[in-house]
Amino acid sequence: MVQAEAHAALTGFLLRARAAGHAYVLVVTGKGGPGYSEAFAERGVLRRSVPHWLRGPDLRGIVLGFEEAARHHGGGGALYVRLRRR
Repeated sequence: MVQAEAHAALTGFLLRARAAGHAYVLVVTGKGGPGYSEAFAERGVLRRSVPHWLRGPDLRGIVLGFEEAARHHGGGGALYVRLRRR
């Protein structure tokens, strides 16, 4: 996904999760390993961007907080996201 698609997918996922009554979700960003085209691909874009999106004004009403996931859930390539109640 490009960043705009990923941002829209994340927003939709968080809205659906909150509507379903989930208090926490796991968001996997990946760690930003070697891409299929090193010449054109920036590494770890989503890993760096997702925390900014979660703090942004469009998700502030949905997200209470987040933290890096435990190693067995993805470690540095994943985040636990706590959702606000409906």
